[in-house]
Amino acid sequence: MAESKNYYLICYDIRHPKRWRKAYKLLTGWGDRLQYSIFRCPLTLRDREKLRWELAKILTHEDSLLIVGLCDRCVERVVACNRPEIWTPPSCGHRIV
Repeated sequence: MAESKNYYLICYDIRHPKRWRKAYKLLTGWGDRLQYSIFRCPLTLRDREKLRWELAKILTHEDSLLIVGLCDRCVERVVACNRPEIWTPPSCGHRIV
């Protein structure tokens, strides 16, 4: 059985441009950029830990990283004025009745 994916907001504040570019390129492969340093990524728990480990190799003690998990109910309540289609919840491939 496949692991379910949840949305995560990943926010970072990186002080050095070279490290910022590395983190940006890494996160571009995992999710959608909402703002310069904010990404929305659909991840399984395993993916989240792998991504956190990859980011830890890039960041230093002066940088900040915030990973916020969003439940389905939270995603439904997001108000997206600019691009509302980006927050559509992922549909399940199957349902058990």
